[in-house]
Amino acid sequence: MKKIIAIFGFSALFISCSDDEAMTDPTEPTPVVYTSGSADFTTYVSVGNSLTAGYSDNALFTEGQTASYPNMLASNFALVGGGDFKIPFMADNLGGLTLGGSALAGFGNRLYLSFTSGSPNPIPVSGSGSTEVTNVIPGPFNNMGVPGARSYHLIAPGYGNVQALPNANPYFIRMASSPNATILADAVSQDPTFFSLWIGSNDILGYALVGGDAEDHNSTGNLDPATYGKSDITNTNTFASVYNGLLTALTANGADGVVANIPDVTTVPYFTTVPHNPVPLDAATAGFLNSANAYGAYNAGLAQLNGLGLLSDEELAKRTITFAAGAANAVVIFDEDLTDLTVYNPALSNMRQATADDLIVLTARSFIGTLADPNNPSSVNGIGVPLADKWVLTPEEQLAVTNAVTGYNQVIATLAAQYNLALVDANSYLSTVAATGIPLSDGSSVTATYATGGAFSLDGVHLSPRGYALVANLFISAINTKYGSDLPGVNPLDYKGLYIN
Repeated sequence: MKKIIAIFGFSALFISCSDDEAMTDPTEPTPVVYTSGSADFTTYVSVGNSLTAGYSDNALFTEGQTASYPNMLASNFALVGGGDFKIPFMADNLGGLTLGGSALAGFGNRLYLSFTSGSPNPIPVSGSGSTEVTNVIPGPFNNMGVPGARSYHLIAPGYGNVQALPNANPYFIRMASSPNATILADAVSQDPTFFSLWIGSNDILGYALVGGDAEDHNSTGNLDPATYGKSDITNTNTFASVYNGLLTALTANGADGVVANIPDVTTVPYFTTVPHNPVPLDAATAGFLNSANAYGAYNAGLAQLNGLGLLSDEELAKRTITFAAGAANAVVIFDEDLTDLTVYNPALSNMRQATADDLIVLTARSFIGTLADPNNPSSVNGIGVPLADKWVLTPEEQLAVTNAVTGYNQVIATLAAQYNLALVDANSYLSTVAATGIPLSDGSSVTATYATGGAFSLDGVHLSPRGYALVANLFISAINTKYGSDLPGVNPLDYKGLYIN
């Protein structure tokens, strides 16, 4: 077992004695001895997606990269012989990307909480990002976390080829060893003695972010990721094959490692912040919406089908739309999982009011309750104008997400045992963050409450630095248990719960 002595405090004071023996100041703290156990942390490489890269507040930027959980792990590994940990830093703390000098659409600056317009609102920081995609920086890099990467992207040649845009990844373009290199090959080429792997959330997340308006390939049975849309759910069998290949390559030279399972993405603030019933209505507007000139006619059509025995009482109740004066009116949504009634009446589209079981996505908060037509007081978005499927994750769509998470995590647990690796149960831990919060040493708690909870950043999906610190300690705990090390972890209070511009 290797031992490294980490000494904190002042340097030892040596006093010259007549017998030339050096005497140590008795006030000097006792050296803290950490051990690596059976693991070898000499060369640590982290592989993953945005969660590994340190992505936060809807962007990747230098301060966030420094606060990534792999960088925190590396600081612990350095106490027991771990080497340098090289990060493919962005050029600034803004986060935006440029391509050929022009801002790259979809890769804007990080968010911050603005109080200038009354109610706090997340907006991008001002300034022009200076991170040019085509400025390839020399590696190799120990942090191989690539925002946006799915499991199968890690083994995709050309994922870092600028000529392959938009199918290539701008973040990997600027750090790839060659245009046709793969993320996995660049990681393995460093001959790591220890690795971490946290991948798979993006194989599910895209589907959830667009309210299930994509394909679930566990339902279609499609095993070919080359044919997948960017928001589709990866088939579990495909995921298993890819994940096994990743571990085969990463352990080929005897490296130890730690893997993490996939969190339930429906518990993050992106899906838990906007209520299903956020729209206030006055009596006049509610009355009009209930009248035959609006949803009254729709409800009458439903009742007619019910009377003919073509619509059950349960379905009638589910699809009937009514409003009342007050602050808590449920939004109207299009639900593709409802029975198609247009074969009986073309006016009876698949509409219903949302319930507490529906998850409204965070980005819908920017327009729900506003007027689609300023000259039409009844054209309230989410009320007079129903929400499209992409703004809502229905219970049926949530089930597709849950089934994929369960399937992926069974794969990860099985392969972690097969390859004799440490396993981090990120799913259970982040579910606890969402349900009860995690207490800290100062008496505060870290929760999943949007903006103020401290665990998640302002994009509602990615962690804050403090959230990443909690995850780092979760990784450290799993490593200590598996390999017999006694790494100390990090203090979450040393990291920010929210960036202030």
